[in-house]
Amino acid sequence: MPRPARETSIDAIIRETADRVVERISAAIARQVGDLVQDGIQREMAAGRAGRPVRTSRRRVEITRWVADARARRVPNFVIEATGLDTKKKIVARFGENAAFEKGKPLPRARA
Repeated sequence: MPRPARETSIDAIIRETADRVVERISAAIARQVGDLVQDGIQREMAAGRAGRPVRTSRRRVEITRWVADARARRVPNFVIEATGLDTKKKIVARFGENAAFEKGKPLPRARA
């Protein structure tokens, strides 16, 4: 049995109204979700800065020049290999304070 024209127009009106309501609601929901996401990101960033410090690793750079001094912390491998001495104290005792070692060059003069 075919529907009368009156019911079709009511269906069309209801459908149009529902479409407009859904369109407005979905825009409002999208805005609300966007605001919540933005707040969450800002909170996480603030907690990241205020929380534990971010550790950055130093890039490994090959040392080609080293000066023996009292404040030196480590002796580079190329100095150990060239001198045969493994500690800073031994190197300073033999070559003196401020002796400069360069990779691929001859050793500085030994102290008398």
